[in-house]
Amino acid sequence: MSERPVALVTGEVSAYRREPFRLLAEAEGLEVLAWRTGNPTQAGAARLVATGRHRAAVCGLSGRMALPATYLAARRARIPFILWASLWAHPQTPAHALSFPLMRRIYRGADAIVTYGPHVSRYVERHRGTRGAVFVAPQACAPELARSASAEEARAWRARIGADGARFLALFAGRLAREKGIDVLMAAWRASGITGTLALAGEGRGPAAPGVVHLGRLGPDELRGLYAAADTLVLPSIRTATFTEPWGFVVNEAMHQGTPPIASDAVGAVAGGLVRDGRNGLVVPAGDVAALAARLRALAGNPQLREQLGAAARRDVAPYTPEAWARGVQQALHAVGAGRRERG
Repeated sequence: MSERPVALVTGEVSAYRREPFRLLAEAEGLEVLAWRTGNPTQAGAARLVATGRHRAAVCGLSGRMALPATYLAARRARIPFILWASLWAHPQTPAHALSFPLMRRIYRGADAIVTYGPHVSRYVERHRGTRGAVFVAPQACAPELARSASAEEARAWRARIGADGARFLALFAGRLAREKGIDVLMAAWRASGITGTLALAGEGRGPAAPGVVHLGRLGPDELRGLYAAADTLVLPSIRTATFTEPWGFVVNEAMHQGTPPIASDAVGAVAGGLVRDGRNGLVVPAGDVAALAARLRALAGNPQLREQLGAAARRDVAPYTPEAWARGVQQALHAVGAGRRERG
C-alpha cells in the first residue's frame, strides 16, 4: 500500500508558493487542495480530509469555511491538524469579533502550528497557552525574483523611466490600495521635496504627481530588473479594521537585489525581524508622513548609506528560501508524528 500524503488546504497556489510546495511534496508527499480554483471547493477539500486518505492536514487561514471545516474533518479522520498561521493581529470588524472564539479554539486545539515568522508565533502563543509545537516557516519569494539582475537590466529600467544617472529612484510595488499606505507615500513624496522619480508598479489607480511614474502590473522578469534599478523599495502599509500586512514579499524581492527597503512598523517583515532599522533598511511609524518624508530624504542624499544598507539587505535575506519554508513545515509534521521518517 502506498504512503498516504499530507493534505495542504489553501486558497490558491501563487507564484511564490510553487517552489516551497514542490519541495515539501518531494520531501514528505503532498496533495494540495487549492479551493479557490473550485477543484475542490472549500467544503470538498474538507470532505477529502475527512475520508482519512491523508496522514495529516495543513490548513491556512483564508476562506470563510475552509479552516473550521478542515479542522473538524481532521478530527473526524483522527489525523494530526497543523495550522498555517499568518495573522499577528486579529481583524477588528464585528464579523471577525464573532469569529474570534472559534479561532482561539483552533489555536489551542491544533496539534502544531507553522507561522510566517516570529511576530506571528508570539501572537499565536498568547492564545495557545503552554501547548508549544509552534514552528516558523519563513517567507520566501519566488526563485526567479531571488536571482540577481544584471547591471544592464537595471540601467535599462532607469533609462526607461527617466531616472538614469544619479537621479534618485524610489519604488513602490504592490496593490495601489489604502492599506498598503499608498496615500501616505504620495503625501510623503510631495513633502520630501526630492528631485527624483517615484515608480509605482502594481494594480490600481494612483494619483498623478510630479516625478511619479505609473508602470502597472509587471511580470517577475521585469520586476527583478526594476528592483535592482531602484535606490529604495518603499512599503508604508497601515493597519485597518480588516488588514495588517502579514509579511510583504516585495521586501524580500528587493533585498535579494541589494535594494534597501523603507517599511512601516505595520509590515510583517519588520515585526518578524527581517527588516532592521539602520542595518539593512529603514523603519517608520505606520501612517507618519513626516517620518517617511525624512527617511526618503536621508536615502536620496546619501548614496553611501544606500550601498551599506543594500549590502546588508542582500546578506540578511539570503536564509529566507523555499527550502527553509519546507523545513519549517517538516518540523511541524515530525513533531506530531506525521513526518515521513516516523512512518517509514
